[in-house]
Amino acid sequence: MRRTRTRLAQISSAALLVTVAATLPASADETLKPLADPAKATMLAHELGDDRTGGVYYKDGRLVLAVTDQAAAQTVRDAGGTPKLVPRSSAELNSIHGELNELGGIPNTVWGVEAKTNQVNVEVFDGVSAADRARIDKVAAAHPGAVSIDRLSGKLEPKATDLRGGNGIDSEGWQCTAAFNTKNSSGTIYTLTAGHCVPKTGNTWNISHNGTKIGTQTAYSYGRGTGGICDGATRACDWATVKADGLNINPLGTVRYWGGTYKQIDKSRYPMEGEDFDRIGVTSQDTTGNVTRPSVTATYTDGTTLYGMIETNNCALGGDSGGPGLHGSTALGITSGGNSDQQTCNSTPDQGRSRTLFTPVQMVLNQRGLHVY
Repeated sequence: MRRTRTRLAQISSAALLVTVAATLPASADETLKPLADPAKATMLAHELGDDRTGGVYYKDGRLVLAVTDQAAAQTVRDAGGTPKLVPRSSAELNSIHGELNELGGIPNTVWGVEAKTNQVNVEVFDGVSAADRARIDKVAAAHPGAVSIDRLSGKLEPKATDLRGGNGIDSEGWQCTAAFNTKNSSGTIYTLTAGHCVPKTGNTWNISHNGTKIGTQTAYSYGRGTGGICDGATRACDWATVKADGLNINPLGTVRYWGGTYKQIDKSRYPMEGEDFDRIGVTSQDTTGNVTRPSVTATYTDGTTLYGMIETNNCALGGDSGGPGLHGSTALGITSGGNSDQQTCNSTPDQGRSRTLFTPVQMVLNQRGLHVY
C-alpha cells in the first residue's frame, strides 16, 4: 500500500489600499478601438519606458496604463488605452523592490510592485521578528508614500498535493498536482509541477489514481536546484520538469476541472495584474480569483526565498501544489504555496483573506525550451 503525504503552504487577508491618483477621462477613440490585448498594452508601456510608466493592470475589465506625464497619457489614449496619472514610475518602484530584496530572505514575507496603487506592497505574516520588521520599516521610511505594509495572519509554507493538467501525481510518498504538459522542439513531452514536492532529480512520478508511471524528474527549482533561474542569475522559484515517457500514458494538452470538464491549453504568457485567474488542485477542487500582483518576492517560513512569483487571492490547500493556474485557454502559473490559516476553499475569492503564490509558467517554458500544446 503506497503511503501518501501532502505538503502545505499559504497566505491571508489584505487591507484595502487607496489609489493615489485620479483616472483620466476616456476619449471617444477608446470606445472605437479599446486596447484590450495585454501583450500590446505591455509593449506600449515598454515603448514609453520605465521612467514614464508605472505598470499595467486590469480595473473593471479594462486595461489601465499608469503614466507619469500628460504626454504619455495622450499616447495611451491615442492607442485606445485608458491612462492614469501616477506620481511614481516603474523605475522608481522597481528600485525600491530591489532595496527590499537586498535585505535578504525574511521568512513569512511577500513584497512586490502593485501598479494599481502605484506602491511597493509588503505583506508581513506571523513569525516575522521585531528586528526584521524594523529593517522593512526602515526601507519604507526612506520612501514616504511609496511603500505600503500589510500585517496578515498565518505563515508561508510550501504547499503540495497530487497526465493531464490537474491530475493527482505522486513520488516517493509525496502527493502533488500536475500543472501542464509541454513539449520541446523535438517533441519530447515534459509534465510541469512544483519543485518543492520532491526537490531532487531522478525520482519517479506516477499517476495517483492508478499508479501508472509518468516518468522521472529531470530538473527542478526550489530556492536552489538545477538551473532554477526565476529572477536574475541565481534567484530561484518553484518548479519541476518530469519527462513523460512512461509506456502506458497518453499526455494531453488539456487540464481537468473537478466536475469533469476538460479545457485545452493552447497558449501561455506572463500574467497581468487584476486579471481573472483559475486554480485547479486535487485537494480543494477549483477556485476562481484574480492576480493581485504579477511579480513578487516571497520568503516561506522555512527561509526559502522565491523571486518573480505570481500572487493571487485564490484559495489553496495542502495537496494542491504543482497544479495549474490559468486564464481561459492560457497557461499562467504553477501552484507553489500560500498562507497556512486557510482551512476550507470555495469557488470564489474569500473576501481577500486568501493568498496563493505561483511560479510563472512562461518563465519555465522560456528557460527550458518548452511550449504548451
